Amino acid sequence: MQVLIAGGGIGGLAAALSLHQAGIGCTVFEQVREPRELGVGINTLPHAIKELAALGLLDALDRAGIRTRELIYANRFGQVVWRELRGTDAGLDTPQFSIHRGKLLGVLLAAVRERLGPDAVRTGCRLIAVSERRGSIIATFEQRDTGAVVDATGDALIGADGIHSTLRALYYPDEGPPVWNGTMLWRGAAEWPTWRDGRTMIIAGGMGAKFVYYPIHADPARPDKRLTNWAVMARVAEGTSPGSTPGSTLGSSPGAVVLGAGAMAVGAGPPRREDWNRPGDLADLEPLVRERFRLDFVDPLALIRASGEFYEYPLCDRDPLPRWCFGRATLLGDAAHPMYPVGSNGASQAVLDARALARHLAAGPDVPTALAAYDAERRPMTAEIVLNNRKGGPERVIDVLEARAPDGFADVEQVASHAEREAIVRGYATMAGFAKEQINAPR
Repeated sequence: MQVLIAGGGIGGLAAALSLHQAGIGCTVFEQVREPRELGVGINTLPHAIKELAALGLLDALDRAGIRTRELIYANRFGQVVWRELRGTDAGLDTPQFSIHRGKLLGVLLAAVRERLGPDAVRTGCRLIAVSERRGSIIATFEQRDTGAVVDATGDALIGADGIHSTLRALYYPDEGPPVWNGTMLWRGAAEWPTWRDGRTMIIAGGMGAKFVYYPIHADPARPDKRLTNWAVMARVAEGTSPGSTPGSTLGSSPGAVVLGAGAMAVGAGPPRREDWNRPGDLADLEPLVRERFRLDFVDPLALIRASGEFYEYPLCDRDPLPRWCFGRATLLGDAAHPMYPVGSNGASQAVLDARALARHLAAGPDVPTALAAYDAERRPMTAEIVLNNRKGGPERVIDVLEARAPDGFADVEQVASHAEREAIVRGYATMAGFAKEQINAPR
């Protein structure tokens, strides 16, 4: 069997390693000329790390990232709403990692090239068309450097080409652009003094406006410093509600701060694709941070300034699909289920997709049947996560507190009981598949 993978991101490379481990040949086609270690921090949850460990990548992840010890949810004043140990510190068999996205991609890419060979990832190739004939699938790619059009033939095609997936658009041509809820996300990283134990992350504020802060790399030579990731999220416009036409609006989340930032217009659709990942402007961000957050554990503006260049992203997802698989082609990762970056599930679910896909293809009995089984296993769960994340995921516990006590509280138990808060956070973990009993269950 030979599998073609369109997209050399985290999901596509995890799929390549999983297929190789299962004895299935594959080739990755990536549209950029050469993958680079770009981006900022992400968290990868224990159920995904369990799968990456099964691929023999745990030591490399330890060198690249940080094992998250504790997660704290707080309101915009830094008052603790919920805290819990994570990963092995919480008694799970596998850790949670905070890591630079580019470093994680680098770990996967190095492993693919070492195990599958230097030609296993073909760069500068953009998918433009797909056809099936005589028990095979043909993917047509345009080479970025020459403009030449080349065909690749395989037994299956995996679309791991992100939220702007070409393969998804071929099968759902009328879907339109991603759904934007009017929220912008600014993200960056800087060398920063080690906070607490150097392995703790905190999220302060709910879906209306939040500040995220966690370390993603430790230099053994500088124990007093960590490469520290930060993110600020805030509503800057009224967005397009899921499943509606552009111009309809979403209700504001508790404590939402609607800003007139840049070219963001009320009722506008998402920024143009060319404007994703563009450099952020401190003039847009500084008034929000000054007005909104009162945090005693960090000076957010000092950290933002120390980052130098930082980036802004529209908070987008897509509505869940009725099917991912079409004959010998299927979707994976953000191409299948792009979701809001709450609950640390985006990259983690892509890894789980990759492992399930390889398992079903190895089991057979034929490619279309195997892909349909993969669809049946993964699509319902990820659809539920997409919809849950729109409501805040586990971070909704912060929204509950901010709605009831917008000016802070003296006793969190008087605002929401431990049982109520636990039900939100732990309920999400069970729904998304990374509760302790799920992680520690035998394979």
